[in-house]
Amino acid sequence: MTDAERLSGYVDVWWRAVDDFTQLLESVPVAQWSTPTDLPGWDVHACAAHTAHLESVLAGGPEETIEVEVPAYVRGILGVYTEQGVVARRDRTPDELINEIREATTARHTRLVASPPEDGAATPEVMFGGVGWSWERLLRNRPLDVWMHEQDVRRAVGRPGGLDSPAAQHTTEYLLESLGLVLAKRAAAPSGTTLVAEVEGSGPAAFVVDGERRGVPLGHVPNRPTIRMCMSRESFILLAGGRRTPAEVPVEVDGDEGLAVVVLGAMAVTP
Repeated sequence: MTDAERLSGYVDVWWRAVDDFTQLLESVPVAQWSTPTDLPGWDVHACAAHTAHLESVLAGGPEETIEVEVPAYVRGILGVYTEQGVVARRDRTPDELINEIREATTARHTRLVASPPEDGAATPEVMFGGVGWSWERLLRNRPLDVWMHEQDVRRAVGRPGGLDSPAAQHTTEYLLESLGLVLAKRAAAPSGTTLVAEVEGSGPAAFVVDGERRGVPLGHVPNRPTIRMCMSRESFILLAGGRRTPAEVPVEVDGDEGLAVVVLGAMAVTP
């Protein structure tokens, strides 16, 4: 597959994720937009405002320049930047946020289809927050971000679903890649340690800590890995997305249970 084909695939998944998210937001009563989500300090309105912020900037809209009092749950410069977009939209109605998302994403989708990027390593002309992401990272990240917030809203308002969409599959496969890093670096597992993660809807993901203490994918699934973890797609996303703790999520573990506890506790890799 060429870079152009792969990047085009990311655009397609993102575009579907945006449609799924905006349709969900349209169905949520105004009274429920203040419902807290799993994200500290964020309600349904904040999830929509955040999405509107990033998509508006990527479509060529102005950066937010307001100063915000940094809450305790905000971490890092990008976290402050994200909070600026949410605070700047605090007084906007649900309809205004939905319309902003739709208008911004439609404009950006039109440009991406008319002039698609062909080099995944190249840098986009427009990026939010001045981060130095490549086209590959940006276009791969956007479906993940939109879908994760769709799920945040669904859990908050009690409307489960969307776990079998293209964005759900994309996000799961993307986050599964992080388990090698979690095993080798965060859990500090010794060389030769193997991990197999069986997540509903995806093939088994197998990793080994090599001689240089890196967590690398295995070309096969070992019969007796050091740790085998089995869970639903939702359980995996809740852990990898840092939305819930291991004690709150059902996971089946075989093998080194002590190490598994450390791995499960270190799985959160995305806000």
